[in-house]
Amino acid sequence: MSNISSIDISASGLFAQRVRLDAIASNIANVNTTRTESGGPYRKQEVVFMSNTNPFESGRAGVEVDEVVESQDPPKMVYDPSHPDADASGMVAMPNINIVEEMVDMITATRSYEANVQAIQAAKSMANRAMEIGRG
Repeated sequence: MSNISSIDISASGLFAQRVRLDAIASNIANVNTTRTESGGPYRKQEVVFMSNTNPFESGRAGVEVDEVVESQDPPKMVYDPSHPDADASGMVAMPNINIVEEMVDMITATRSYEANVQAIQAAKSMANRAMEIGRG
């Protein structure tokens, strides 16, 4: 495996984690959104990754974002009769987002992003040292 392909693999991880962080940010921003254009409360966004284990077919190795899907979990029902979106019994359908889980996901995505950055830096450093050896 060349340094270039190891950088490509880490770069695919950077992209995948950026998409994951974008989804997490959207989830956190919409934790109290009870009405969307499609109707009903906001639904949690989840990123589905796919490993590309056969780079000869696609030309790339690493991880890819397969799709971003809406969670199928039911909304949380909260009693708040004064809310404008409350039903006749005073229940409001709230997004199915657990803020603690989102924060943990954000931390793990950030750590994964940082690990990929470090892997790229290590590959660059090894390439520079190899060039120095070749000059000497």
